[in-house]
Amino acid sequence: MSWNAGRDDLLATLEIRKNSETNVVFNISPGLERNDSDEINLGSNADRDNHFREKQFLLSCERGDIGSVKKLLAIKDFVNINCVDPLGRNALLIAIENENIEMIELLLDNNIETGDAILYAIGEENVEAVEIIVEHLEKIDKFSPENQGVEINEHSAFTPDMTPIILAAHKDNYECIKLFLDKKGTVPHPHDIYCSCHECETAREKDSLQLSLSRINAYRALTSPSLICLSAKDPILYAFELSWELKRLSFIENEFRAEYQELSQKCQKFSVNMLDQIRGSKELEIVLNHTTTAWEEVTTRGTSAPEQLARLKLAIKLKQKSFVAHPNCQQLLSGIWYEGLGPGFRNRNIIYKCLIIAAVGLSFPLLSISYLIAPTSAIAQFTRRPFVKFVSHSASYIVFLLLLLMASQRIDKVDNMFREENSPARKEVRGPPPTPVEVAIIIWVLGLIWVEIKQLWNSGLYDYCNNLWNILDFIH
Repeated sequence: MSWNAGRDDLLATLEIRKNSETNVVFNISPGLERNDSDEINLGSNADRDNHFREKQFLLSCERGDIGSVKKLLAIKDFVNINCVDPLGRNALLIAIENENIEMIELLLDNNIETGDAILYAIGEENVEAVEIIVEHLEKIDKFSPENQGVEINEHSAFTPDMTPIILAAHKDNYECIKLFLDKKGTVPHPHDIYCSCHECETAREKDSLQLSLSRINAYRALTSPSLICLSAKDPILYAFELSWELKRLSFIENEFRAEYQELSQKCQKFSVNMLDQIRGSKELEIVLNHTTTAWEEVTTRGTSAPEQLARLKLAIKLKQKSFVAHPNCQQLLSGIWYEGLGPGFRNRNIIYKCLIIAAVGLSFPLLSISYLIAPTSAIAQFTRRPFVKFVSHSASYIVFLLLLLMASQRIDKVDNMFREENSPARKEVRGPPPTPVEVAIIIWVLGLIWVEIKQLWNSGLYDYCNNLWNILDFIH
């Protein structure tokens, strides 16, 4: 630095040399006169005024002073309406945080940049502000179903995959979700985790963590109860399938297992909450027997239709334990289980129940023969009842065990039961033909094999083998 003072005009000149290339000269005179030869004049009045106006503008927006904001915006030289405070908030974000609708409308009328303001409005759950911003974006042709009017840059607090409808689904804001669905907005279903398309491969190579987080964000939106109710044709079926898919992903992406399991439980809770809304047995039967998307076919079905319980069977298959264990489902199952035994069977005394069970168990041969000869008869219909079938099968299995016991003791006649084990006649028996007991056992075994074949045919090979109990029964 060098300080030169002129004796005549008392002019002080400060010369700063930077990198030996650029000279910056400040001329300071007693009269504060500006010379045209000055290269840079820091702290000019215009810059100070603009900076002061921006601070005053943001402060007025913070205070909600509409009059001061209008006066500042009316100044001809007011440069930047998109100025930000030290926290990075522009005037529109400040107005959204303060829920000042009049200020938001004023700023939008003066063409302030919206950027990701609509996401902030959704985050604050300010539905009215969201509607105003969407209307403004549509007016200036910046709203589309793809980006939904959001412009995200590197300074934004939101990730690039975040859209208004996804954030609204995260908040489970019914009004915002419906607004964007009406505007043709959608939440795209993530690609399969093993997908090898160009888009997935590129995203995986670029940033695998970002890909995983974007997938979780999408699934977190898809599990929103409000979004499911508004977009799914069959909400309970959709919740079942999504819960099963999330459970599968929890075993594949071990790093995010807790997040996926939480979302899976959220889907199960939604289906259980749907059961809580049921008001009677008829509605419950319609829900649990629902197998089609045609609502008219379900509601006009005759009362004589068989109880298939397709939705309940699907819940068991997809391991929706909370749904199956719900009191409404259990009460319906109890009613079906004791159907045909007369009203109030469950409330009868234990002696009456034991007599009914003994009568059904002893008469199972007659019931079985009647079912084979006349499948449509009243006795056959009684045999179809779940409780009667259970007692008959139990009695049949007990008889089968008794036959095995008799065969192991070589009892082929009644008098053989009292024959001594070490008698000479017993020791001389060798290789006799099949006894009636053994023939009965063979018939029973063929019947059990036929039952397993029927179950295999009805369930399919995959579902049959997926249940280890079936494999165990077949081996036995």
